[in-house]
Amino acid sequence: MSGADTVHLVDGSLYVFRAWHSMPDEFHDHDGHPVNAVHGFTRFLCELLERSRAEHIAVAFDASLTTSFRNAIYPAYKANRDLPPPQLERQFALCREISAALGLTVLNDHRYEADDLIGSALWGLRSHGFRGVIVSADKDFGQLIGEHDEQWDFAKNLRWGPSGVFERMGVHPHQVADYLALCGDAVDNIPGVPGIGAKTAAALLAHFGSLDAILERIDEVAFLRIRGAASCAAKLREHADQALLCRRLTRIALDIAVAETADALSRRQGHASTVDDLCERIRFGPMTRSRLRALL
Repeated sequence: MSGADTVHLVDGSLYVFRAWHSMPDEFHDHDGHPVNAVHGFTRFLCELLERSRAEHIAVAFDASLTTSFRNAIYPAYKANRDLPPPQLERQFALCREISAALGLTVLNDHRYEADDLIGSALWGLRSHGFRGVIVSADKDFGQLIGEHDEQWDFAKNLRWGPSGVFERMGVHPHQVADYLALCGDAVDNIPGVPGIGAKTAAALLAHFGSLDAILERIDEVAFLRIRGAASCAAKLREHADQALLCRRLTRIALDIAVAETADALSRRQGHASTVDDLCERIRFGPMTRSRLRALL
């Protein structure tokens, strides 16, 4: 499919955090505030735009670390994570400003996470004939990958489609949410079913197809040729409700109104004056300034 039929959907928060952890703490703006994450994110964004020449693109950020709809369902969701310090929150705001100044659509919501915004954007544009390239290394996005879609781990320059999801996780894209509901996700503090690990979850889904089918045919689980089958069946019976709850947490929302028209995420003309102002405030060097201006 042509480039005009492709939408790039960027997991912005991931790349801000990566820059925060990898860039030396030696960059400061005109007011003396640290901007190391802003420098790293901006370099990433410039390289992405230079390489992709994306005509349709959005950058999604997480603004719902404690206010997501998932927190209302399960208060312990992501409770294992520390909130970003104020100095990083300030850098997130600057990264959003830079994205917008380059003419990119910025997706940010206090109820929905970046995953949900990306999923809904892809779902909306797919009906207009688009394929998606999700720029992220996050395994959760595997559930969004359709026949023509790709996930792009930009740092490692690895791309994969539906078959790549299976190679990495042992399940097909439509099974990813069920898989994570069964084996849990420690990164997001999702418990899953105690005692069921990744291999067992994949084996169960290979046999039954879905979490619903597993629970409907739970009497068959004890007779499967998997290690600890009888114990597995007992755990599923005991924690069936928890597994279903976890799936409400692992399933990416697809119904947010973020891309209802074919041109919703078209890249717009950048704002030269805004970019110049940001370059002065953040004290970008000449190389970054010239790259940003060339992208306008």
